[in-house]
Amino acid sequence: MTAYVVYDVDIHDLALYQEYMAEVKPAIEAIGGRYLARGGDHKVIEGDWEPNRMVLLEFPSMDAALSFYDCEPYQRTKEIRMKSSTARIILVEGM
Repeated sequence: MTAYVVYDVDIHDLALYQEYMAEVKPAIEAIGGRYLARGGDHKVIEGDWEPNRMVLLEFPSMDAALSFYDCEPYQRTKEIRMKSSTARIILVEGM
């Protein structure tokens, strides 16, 4: 089943975060993932969640999404993301 990774990101260092964005895409694609949304406009329509930058990734399966999160290329780029931003991340299985 398809799986989705949802990031809610607060960027603290835009220049460093842009370095992360350039490096992370090949790691996502190598596992079969793809961007569905990346930082576009969003609107909260219910509740008190106040997301900043939303990113939505699609992977072929939960295992693939977890493989991406644990893979060596992402571990290197994750360090850049963690230095340049704060994120809340969830993984959800599709139907």
